[in-house]
Amino acid sequence: MTATIIDGKAFAAKVRGQVAEHVARLKAENGITPGLAVVLVGEDPASEVYVKSKGKQTVEVGMNSYEHKLPAETSEADLLALIDRLNKDAAVHGILVQLPLPGHLNSDLVINAIDPAKDVDGFHISNVGLLGTGQKSMVPCTPLGCLMMLRDHLGALSGMNAVVVGRSNIVGKPMAQLLLGDSCTVTIAHSRTKDLAGVCRQADILVAAVGRPEMIPGDWVKPGATVIDVGINRIERDGKNKLVGDVDFASAVEVAGAITPVPGGV
Repeated sequence: MTATIIDGKAFAAKVRGQVAEHVARLKAENGITPGLAVVLVGEDPASEVYVKSKGKQTVEVGMNSYEHKLPAETSEADLLALIDRLNKDAAVHGILVQLPLPGHLNSDLVINAIDPAKDVDGFHISNVGLLGTGQKSMVPCTPLGCLMMLRDHLGALSGMNAVVVGRSNIVGKPMAQLLLGDSCTVTIAHSRTKDLAGVCRQADILVAAVGRPEMIPGDWVKPGATVIDVGINRIERDGKNKLVGDVDFASAVEVAGAITPVPGGV
């Protein structure tokens, strides 16, 4: 069997269309134009690409985009002062501080300085706590996108065995909370899990978010399982740079019922 390919690019385009409709309605009915402020400290090339993409997509759906690019040597006090100004700015409805920050800045301190109601990344400790207790919260976008794709492909997830490989605060832990919220039976696995292959083979839903290229081969995948590959790793193969996921796509696509490609998936 060959798995159904879950087209994340097409799904994202559909979501952006829905967001644009919501924004237009907010403007028409309430006179509000949502504004997203993105803060970039330093010149990390990957972060610059992300910030540019976020700004472009914000404007495309009819929102206001406010970009704040700060030099790498910016002090913690100056960064916190900027966040304080954005917290108080009525035109700014969402604040996103691009990670990773330069080493001299305390990421936890910076993230927790953001007004939780404007914390669109969902990383503030208040939002983490709300998510963990099943209350309404801001949710990290990557796991939420994964959940939306799973619901779109599978419908109800209730009762399914879900295995999340990876325990990061950005993807693994919130992904597990979201799947629990949809009544899955959830296991968080990681590099120290005993018999990781055996654990993965129990999964109706397998979410790979470990940051290791092609770590999960096809024979770790339960036949017919839905595989969501969050990993994006740059490797060299046959003398060329290539992007690959945390799952070995070539072998997994022969076993899974559905799978996200890399790139073009999550």
